[in-house]
Amino acid sequence: MPCSQHRQVTGPPDPVHDHVQESPVQSAAPAPWRGRIVVLVGVVLVGLNLRIAVAAVSPIIDVVRQDIDFSPTQVGLLGTVPVLSFAVFGSLATPLARKIGLEPAMVAALLISAVGEVVRATTHGPQAFLAWSMIALAGMGMGNVLLPPLVKRYFPDRIGAVTGAYSVALSISTAVPPLFALPLARATSWRVAVGVWAVVGLVAAVPWVVVIVRSAAARARLATILRRAPAPHGPAALGETSGGEVRVVWRSRQAWAMVVMFAMNALGTYVGFAWLPTLLADAGLPADEGGRWLAVFAVLGAPMSLFAPVLAQRMRNPYPVVVAFVACWAVGYAGLWAAPAHGTAVWMVLLGIGPSSFPMLLALLGLRSTTPATAVALSGMVQGTGYVVAGLGPIGIGVLYEATGGWHAPIGVLLACLGVLLVAAWFACRPTMIGPEPAVDERADAADVPGKLPG
Repeated sequence: MPCSQHRQVTGPPDPVHDHVQESPVQSAAPAPWRGRIVVLVGVVLVGLNLRIAVAAVSPIIDVVRQDIDFSPTQVGLLGTVPVLSFAVFGSLATPLARKIGLEPAMVAALLISAVGEVVRATTHGPQAFLAWSMIALAGMGMGNVLLPPLVKRYFPDRIGAVTGAYSVALSISTAVPPLFALPLARATSWRVAVGVWAVVGLVAAVPWVVVIVRSAAARARLATILRRAPAPHGPAALGETSGGEVRVVWRSRQAWAMVVMFAMNALGTYVGFAWLPTLLADAGLPADEGGRWLAVFAVLGAPMSLFAPVLAQRMRNPYPVVVAFVACWAVGYAGLWAAPAHGTAVWMVLLGIGPSSFPMLLALLGLRSTTPATAVALSGMVQGTGYVVAGLGPIGIGVLYEATGGWHAPIGVLLACLGVLLVAAWFACRPTMIGPEPAVDERADAADVPGKLPG
């Protein structure tokens, strides 16, 4: 049986400096980014790739429909496929990482997404377009799950900053394709506008191939220095789960609180993207103005993503920050409920700030995990299960809107979801660690090579 599943966090975790004093190889703390630049580039590029397949199609769907005869139902499915793919294929990332390792799994995910995007752009029927969209999004769903444990492995001392960096990249990947999709489709064709983004996934795979090659060399060199076998790292040190971490995580009440917190946050975000333009149009705003406010809702996440994960690392318990974000979200909803056409700018800015607990939770996946292997299992559970619930949000709100003919009841439900988020966050943010105690040899390895590659 593993040791205690929950241990108190006495301060911001700093695994590098906690162990570096005891290392027989290093006598001084390493430079913060030395030997890890290629990994940082890989992390940011993956973040840029994670939403492109979602954001590249919707702005030009009318152009695509001139060639491919989509029914209204099939167009609706295009909006549901991302969440379903993230849920289903995100859950598969954990066993894949267990079998082949974190870095090879990430390369596989990036190649799958690139192939899906390219082939999708060559299809001629709605069924094939939907199927290859799901494949493209499958790779991105796996990337969602694999990024937090990779940050845990290579940046245990900079989890907040690196999570913030890739969260900003993720926001950019949502905002940039809509800006260029229609002009590119007009200048060339919609097939180019849909398929060209595969280049991002292919470029993002290059640093991870370098990491795989250089990591093998690093292990061999370390083995020579320490005069031990050429593969000194245990599964947990490499981020490969043995199965025990999965059982521990699924039995953890704190992990389930993270699932609920993630689900409520993602649900509110996806409902916003799906229904805010309709809500504003019903309030009398022009359609193009509703689109601009939706862009504000999306873009405001970028600056918040920079500092929210850093706060998660620096604070023993970041729950007060979550409360502040949720308060902004709630006031924004209340404003739309009472006077959507008056003070719209204020309501939309507050709604844009509200979901900022999402990147904070991504940081907590690494900060509250005892090992990279535990982070793999925790990330797979939280995102795989959370996206299933989040996917029901836009559908449920749409049904309620049609049944009531107005927005008061749907907004009331969304406010109730924020209450659930607050309760879940109380438990999710607790300063306790999730997962089995690292083995002695894994601790030694972490001390010798704290997530670094050779310079």
